Amino acid sequence: MEAIEIARRLAQLGRKNEARTAYELVIHQGANPAGALEAAVYILQSGGDHRRAFTTLCRLHGEGHFQSECLDILTQAFYTPNEKLMKSRYENNCKRLKKYPYLFRKDFPQFEKLPLRFYPFDDGGYVPFDRRTNHFGDYVKPRKAVISRNFFHDLENPILAKDVYSQYELEYLNDNVRKSEWVGRENHIYLHYSDWDTFCSWLQVLNLRPLAEEEKAVFLIGNELEQYPIDFKERFGIDYSQYPLKAVGIREINRLIWHTQLSSHNGGDFFNEIFDAHPNLICLPSMMLDNVEDGMTALRKSIENWTPSTVELRTPVAEELLNMAGPTDKDYLIGLFLGSGTGTIGLDRASRIVPAIFFQPHFHNIVYDMKVNSSNQVELYSPQYEQLRESQMIQSFKYIKTFTPLRRFTTSYGATVKYMFQSAKTRDMEDGKLIVVNDALMQRVMNRSFMIDRQDRLYMDSVLVRFEDAKLNPKATFTALAAFLDIPYTKSMTYCSLDGEIDPESLEGNVRGFDPAAVYRTYDEYVNDAERYFIEYFMRDACEHYGYSFQWYDGVPVDEEKILSLLTQFERIDHYIRTSWEMNTFENVEITRNGEVIDVGNVNIAKQICDGRMEQVHENRKHVVGYLLRGLNFINKKGQPLHMMPKLELDPALLDQPLYH
Repeated sequence: MEAIEIARRLAQLGRKNEARTAYELVIHQGANPAGALEAAVYILQSGGDHRRAFTTLCRLHGEGHFQSECLDILTQAFYTPNEKLMKSRYENNCKRLKKYPYLFRKDFPQFEKLPLRFYPFDDGGYVPFDRRTNHFGDYVKPRKAVISRNFFHDLENPILAKDVYSQYELEYLNDNVRKSEWVGRENHIYLHYSDWDTFCSWLQVLNLRPLAEEEKAVFLIGNELEQYPIDFKERFGIDYSQYPLKAVGIREINRLIWHTQLSSHNGGDFFNEIFDAHPNLICLPSMMLDNVEDGMTALRKSIENWTPSTVELRTPVAEELLNMAGPTDKDYLIGLFLGSGTGTIGLDRASRIVPAIFFQPHFHNIVYDMKVNSSNQVELYSPQYEQLRESQMIQSFKYIKTFTPLRRFTTSYGATVKYMFQSAKTRDMEDGKLIVVNDALMQRVMNRSFMIDRQDRLYMDSVLVRFEDAKLNPKATFTALAAFLDIPYTKSMTYCSLDGEIDPESLEGNVRGFDPAAVYRTYDEYVNDAERYFIEYFMRDACEHYGYSFQWYDGVPVDEEKILSLLTQFERIDHYIRTSWEMNTFENVEITRNGEVIDVGNVNIAKQICDGRMEQVHENRKHVVGYLLRGLNFINKKGQPLHMMPKLELDPALLDQPLYH
C-alpha cells in the first residue's frame, strides 16, 4: 500500500496525527502534483506544520500545477487574515510620506492596486506574490539582523543605496549616518528605488516612522537619481556649513564589531594590528574579559561616587556618564573605549558615520566540553562563550558584526604547545594556580567554535577569515573583510600598527607585519605526526569546508582500532605535559601533618602525582574519542544544530598569490 493510501485510510479513521505524519511522508517522497496538493491541504486543515503546506503549495504553483487552487488556498489561509494589518501599515506609511519633505512623488496607489502581496510565512517572514507576473518570489524577512552590503565603502560623498527593502538595514542607516547638523555638511542618506509601484508595495511590511521622524533620508525614485547629491543650500535654503562639529556621544554608538577568539594562536593580534587606528573604529587590542569587566566596575564606582571636588573626573566621557539616566553596562564599555587615547588614536571625528566599537574580549584559553543528550546527540558547551553570550554589554548593541580568524589547526596547535611550555618554564604560579601544559591536543579537537547556531544573534551576521589568506593575500582579504564589516578599506588597513608603532612584535619571537613565515611554521619540536594525523582526521570536515588540504591524514577510512593505536603515539604532547608538571610539582609539593609542613619537594610523592596526572590525561582522551567517533554532528545546549560559519570569499582579481591550501 502506498503512503497516500495509508494517509487517506488513517484520515478516514479519524487518526489525525498519524494521518498527518503519513501525508508529510507523501510530500517527502515526491508525490505527483495531485497527491502533493491533497497532502498540503490536509496538513493545513489538521493543524500541522503550516510552513510545510505553504512551501508545497508555492512549489506546485511555481511548477504550473493547480495554480488557481493553490493561490486561493494560500490567500485564504495566509494573506486574508493579515490583509487588514497590511492595509493599515500601508496607509500609515503613506500618510507620513505625503508630508515628508524629501520624497518628491506623492501619487500613492490604492492599496487594492498594489502589484505585490506579502504572504506571512513565519514570525516576521513573508513570501511576496507578484500579481503582474503571477509569481511567488523568495522568502524575505525585513527585520533579519544582517547587513548585506557595504553601505559605507565611500565616505567622500553622502551615502547612496539602491532598493533597500530591509527594515533592519533602513534603521541601521538611520542610526549610523550622522545628522548633517552634527557634521557641518550635507549628509543625508539617499535611498534610490528603481520602481515606484514596487516601493509602494513594500510599505505594507516596512515601518518608515523612524526615518520620517529623523528626516535624514532623501527618497529618489527612478530617474530622480540624477538629482544626487542635492545642493540643500540652493534648493532648500539650508546651509549646514554654519553648524559646528558635534562630538560623538556614548549612546550614539550602537554598532559592535566582535573579533572573536576562536582558540589560542590563530593570529588574532595580527588582525588587531590591521584594524588599529582605523578612522571609523574605536579600536583597542585584545583585552582579557575579566580586565574589561574590572575596568567597567571601577569606572561605574568612580561615577557613582563622584563629588564636585573630584576634579580628575572632569572629562567629556565622565561628564556624559554623570548626566546620563541609568547608565548600562554597554554605556560603560563604550565609555572605556571612547575615553581611551589608544582606542581613538586614528578616529576621524568629522566622519559622516558613527564609529563602531572594535572589541576582542580575550580568554587564557577557549575550552569546550562534550556530552551526549537524551536523543543521543553530541552537545558542545563552552563556559567562555556562554559568558560572552550572556553579557549585557555585548548583547545590548543593536547592530553586531562578528568575524573569526582561523589558522591551520595543526599549526595553531603547535604554537599553543610552545606557548604553554614557555609559560610553564618562566612562571610558577598564576592566580594561585600552577602554570603547566594542559592537554592542548584534546582541547584542539574538542574546540569547534567555528560551528555556530545560525539563529544565535552573536553569529547571525558572521564570517570566518583564514589567517593564511590575510598573510599571503592581504589586499584581497582585507578589502573583502572591510566590505563585510561595512567600513571603508582605508590606508590604515594596508600596514600593521599598535599604539603608533609600525609592525610591532606581538609576542617575543613572533613575526612582524605581513611576514608570511608564520604560515609555514610547523613547530616540529612541539608536535609529532601522529598528533597532526589525529587533529586532521577529527577536523576533516572543517579542513574540507575551509579549504585546507590534508598534510598528514591520508584520507582513508579510520576505525576505532586505528584511533586507539594513535592514542599511544602522542609522545610529544605527553612529554611537555609531564615535564611541566615535574618542573612545578617537584619544587612545590608539600607533605603536611596536622597543618604543619614536614617535607618539601619529596621526589617520590611528586612522581606519583605526575603519574596520576598522566593517567587522567590518557583516560580522558579515550572518553573524548568516544564522542568524536559518533560522527561530526553537534548541537548546542538548546538542542540547536551547529553549522560551519561562512568563510570570507575573496575577489580572484585581487589575489597576489594563489590561495593557500
